[in-house]
Amino acid sequence: MDLTRREEQLLNGAEGDAISSAYRILSAVGEATSASKLVPIEWAHISGVNYNTIGEAGRRFLEEFCLDAKVQVKTTINPMGFDRDNTSSISQDFIHKQMSIVNSYKSIGVKDSFTCTPYEAYHLPKTGSFVSLAETNAAVFANSMLGLLTNKESALSALASAITGKAPLSELRINELRTPKHTIISSLEMDSELSYGLLGYFAGKEIKASSVSLNGVQIRGIREAKALSAGIGTMGDLGMFSLNSESKGEVISFGKSEARSTRDDLNSAERGDIILFGSPQLGLPELNLLAKDTEGKKFTKPCFIFCARQIHNQAKSTGLVDRLERTGAKFMCDCCICLTPLVTKQNADSVVTNSVKGAYYMNNANKLNVALQDSKSITKEYMT
Repeated sequence: MDLTRREEQLLNGAEGDAISSAYRILSAVGEATSASKLVPIEWAHISGVNYNTIGEAGRRFLEEFCLDAKVQVKTTINPMGFDRDNTSSISQDFIHKQMSIVNSYKSIGVKDSFTCTPYEAYHLPKTGSFVSLAETNAAVFANSMLGLLTNKESALSALASAITGKAPLSELRINELRTPKHTIISSLEMDSELSYGLLGYFAGKEIKASSVSLNGVQIRGIREAKALSAGIGTMGDLGMFSLNSESKGEVISFGKSEARSTRDDLNSAERGDIILFGSPQLGLPELNLLAKDTEGKKFTKPCFIFCARQIHNQAKSTGLVDRLERTGAKFMCDCCICLTPLVTKQNADSVVTNSVKGAYYMNNANKLNVALQDSKSITKEYMT
């Protein structure tokens, strides 16, 4: 990968260790992905915020790395491990370590967004802009629905891009490489957000490439697009989908049997002790749909709704939060279902969720059984 003279100087330490490390990271990523050069980006989104995700080694790395670093572009970050306004069930040790991570990011100029859906909460760059997004659902959504150009970044490479304002020109940042070489033809009736999530998870497992065409699929709204993007992002290298595009490569079928088999991989319980909505975090359209489905009813199990604080504030101003809280649901901001310390074996044996991504992490990280159902089925079975 070719670097400019100035980039080489920065890599060699002309302005300190942090930016030197950032350029070394990008140089290594660029070489690994056959990038020709670095290009300026408009926006970075960093994962690796939850202490449960990066652990003590990650916390200490950030503490040192951020001493002499500053972001060069608008930079948002993923959810952390708890809601700043609801800490009663969280240990002081976890709070201390989590806030150390938060303070490191804030010290370099990162927005304390704590959202996995920054595309719903912030003004976006124009179509065709280079960005660097580490959150997998956001990367897939940005490439596929917004026309932004990003690879599926790691927490470290997105941080390096935020510090330098640049990213390697490779893979999904090159228009020619965004054309799908594989096709999935769906014969399944896509009748719920769960159907889209299952298709996405199936695609992420089956397609060993960065882009895929999904034929026989229509996206009716943002809820379906988010579920599909999150399902794709949960597994594998796939970072982009297009709908009904032509492809000369491998063709794979997705129907009732494939959907059933995919669900069986994730569904490990018939019922749940706690209801979880929000992986990805819910936006206003989803909150409105949930409010309509639950109007005048009460949840029979504890129910947590995860959403970005910016979205919560908007929903609060319109009365939407009050409507949903009358059902017995409790809002959680700043965090999400994945790797949350809020739901553990200490307070549940199993959970119920409509999120394929949430089910994957609950099964594999939180070690809880999961009843995977679509939203309408959940509200029908767990409300009076």
